[in-house]
Amino acid sequence: MPIFIRWLLRLGPTNPIAVRLVQNASRRSKHNYARSGYLAVLIIVLLWAMLGSTPTGDVSYRELAAAGASSFAGIAYLQVALICILSPVFMAGAISHEANPKTWDILLTTPMSKLEIVLGNLFGRLFFVLALLFASLPLFALTQFFGGVPGGSIFAAYIVSAGAAILVGTIAIALSVSRLVGQRAVFTFYVSVITYLAITLALDAWLRTRGMGAGPAGNGVTIISAANPFLALRSLLSPASYPAAIPGTYTGIKAIMLESPARAWVYGSLLLSGFLVFASTLTVRTGGLKNIAQTSSGVPLHRKLLGKGAVIDHRPPRTVWSNPIAWREAAARNATYWRIVARWSFVIGGLVLGLALTVLYHTTIINTSDFQFILRSVVFTEVFVIALIAINMAATAVAGEREDGTLDLILTTPITPRMYMTGKLRGLVSYLLPLIAVPTFTIGIAGLYALSGGLGNDALANISVSTVSGNAITVPVVLPEAGLLAPLVLVPFIAFCVMIGLQWSLKSKGTLAAVIGTVAIVAIVSGILGLCGWASASDMPVVGPALASLSPASLLDALVVPASRLAETVDSGSSGLATARIALATGALIAAGVYIGIVYAVISALVKNFDTTVRKLAGTS
Repeated sequence: MPIFIRWLLRLGPTNPIAVRLVQNASRRSKHNYARSGYLAVLIIVLLWAMLGSTPTGDVSYRELAAAGASSFAGIAYLQVALICILSPVFMAGAISHEANPKTWDILLTTPMSKLEIVLGNLFGRLFFVLALLFASLPLFALTQFFGGVPGGSIFAAYIVSAGAAILVGTIAIALSVSRLVGQRAVFTFYVSVITYLAITLALDAWLRTRGMGAGPAGNGVTIISAANPFLALRSLLSPASYPAAIPGTYTGIKAIMLESPARAWVYGSLLLSGFLVFASTLTVRTGGLKNIAQTSSGVPLHRKLLGKGAVIDHRPPRTVWSNPIAWREAAARNATYWRIVARWSFVIGGLVLGLALTVLYHTTIINTSDFQFILRSVVFTEVFVIALIAINMAATAVAGEREDGTLDLILTTPITPRMYMTGKLRGLVSYLLPLIAVPTFTIGIAGLYALSGGLGNDALANISVSTVSGNAITVPVVLPEAGLLAPLVLVPFIAFCVMIGLQWSLKSKGTLAAVIGTVAIVAIVSGILGLCGWASASDMPVVGPALASLSPASLLDALVVPASRLAETVDSGSSGLATARIALATGALIAAGVYIGIVYAVISALVKNFDTTVRKLAGTS
């Protein structure tokens, strides 16, 4: 066999690292469950979509083709979403395992080249993601039997999904090679992927509302479309409602981004992936960015720039709370400069953004619809980030101590199981309270602005809207009680997220399993409550607003746009708005009680079975 062919094979199919990863991971049952669950979800959704979009009785070929096209579009979006969700899970090992310095020390003693090491890790872990993706190809092919689904659209959807999977994979490998991260960075990596998708979707929606998109009405593709796989796919599947620019309208990079966003996404993801592979290849045998960030004296570069020396073990004495576990959880989270900077940057930046948003509205720089849209987007993003931070910290609180042996030391002290679990809960919630204050302030300052009559401009504080029946009513731009109802539900909800994370952290062997389990449970519970509250708020009088308070998302949305979200109650009569506000406040009180009750029940069950659970997992790491 020619040397060149053997060299190419060593980079891919016969790469020792890739072969090892594929052989070992193929024996793991969780990968089989993930693939089976992935296909089961796609099959169920396709069947449900076909039955729901096909009229009863005799069906014409035109109706059958339309049902097939709409079902294909829905399942294509779902596939991209599942790939974005599952890719970080499959690639998590590249960060949590290969980032271990001992693993790299052994790996770098082999005669493998730098490119072989990087591509072996990439292809070995990316194999399962791409296999998962193309396993659904026969299912997509079935939609062609109904008509309305061209084969080119199927392969285009797969290429867009593959571009997302490859980009996520190369980012994970780059983080692993940098040696700057550890096991807890897996969650940050996961959150970053989801947050990026949410931010780009919000920016695209805002640009289209301003008429800055392509198409005659300016509601088509935007410059953001090529940076998001969902938007790129939408430009392919919905050219009528999301039109691209006419070919030849633009030149250069802007032409491909606005005229063919899907192609721009694929090219962009491949180019960025290639750059990350190149950068990883250069640093893989030099110790990664971790060694580059060190000075010749061994002092980290950021400490040297701040005029500080090496880290010392001695610390000044501190005042400890009555519960030392609670104090440790609240204080130890600020043990490093980066954590302090990240936490207070979020707090200060969020407070400034909330105040600036109200000022911009008061000076009429932004109109009412933009103010409400931006306010909802900002508050939703802040609550989403806080919930993910709470899940990450809680899910690693006990499992991390089990892995590093700290839990064994704590169990030798007079600290009781109840003191330990309640201390964890109290400490984590105390740490998160400044973060919770950010969305509370953001929506609260807008509510106070409406309560004050727009500081003398009543036309901005109270707006006229049309109800479902066509009646014109006057409602506050934001409900004045928003600053009180938001924290009433947010604090218990975050405590609920923390408690579920502690439960999984106590019962899981490792931090990664605890984080994934917690995310799944919280996502299912909050998703069900959110969808129920979202649907019932506008369709059910009185009871609907109360149910909307069960989820922070539906509650915040109702506080900002009560006329549309609580339409059925608001439109019930002259006192409809007052009735809706009372029902919303009552529902918030009930929701707070429900979350607090769940927290108390879970913590009681954990304390009761604490010794049994700890002994069962004793010695695991």
